[in-house]
Amino acid sequence: MRVLVACASAHGSTTGIARRIGEVLESRGCTVDVVPIGADPDPGGYDAAVLGSAIHNQAWLPEATAFVQRHRDALRARPVWLFSAGMSAALPRPVRGAAHRAQDRRMAAALRDLVRPRGHRLFSGLARPEQFPGAVGRVARVLGVRFGDHRDWDAVASWAGQIAGELTVEHQDAPGRS
Repeated sequence: MRVLVACASAHGSTTGIARRIGEVLESRGCTVDVVPIGADPDPGGYDAAVLGSAIHNQAWLPEATAFVQRHRDALRARPVWLFSAGMSAALPRPVRGAAHRAQDRRMAAALRDLVRPRGHRLFSGLARPEQFPGAVGRVARVLGVRFGDHRDWDAVASWAGQIAGELTVEHQDAPGRS
């Protein structure tokens, strides 16, 4: 089973998540290519795809959205999963859960009709002070933004394991297989 794992990352956090997904899929027997979306890989050469993007201004990065639109037909013809990397875990506790749920719904809805993904997961990424320059950084500190690496590697690995499980079942159930 050949799987494309492609992502758009602004500061490297999303790339780290994509690499971990690829590692788990490979450990479960898949052949995986983890590549930047900007390289414009052809999803038609794969049995499945896992696509992700950092979230900026409440949306996937433009190159990720353009990739999905450009390859919509090829993506619809195979199993696809989507993931997003946002900052909900960096937010103050009182707003963290609501922000996570709202962001997850918004991201899934924005791309669902394009590729009919089997699933979407929102992961938290890195929040570094240098990502919030000037007045934005001062406001972030006043609001209680927690800087650091908020990636939940166990959640990433668990989700990738679920994908691998689905792909394994489908591969075994494919015509000509027993």
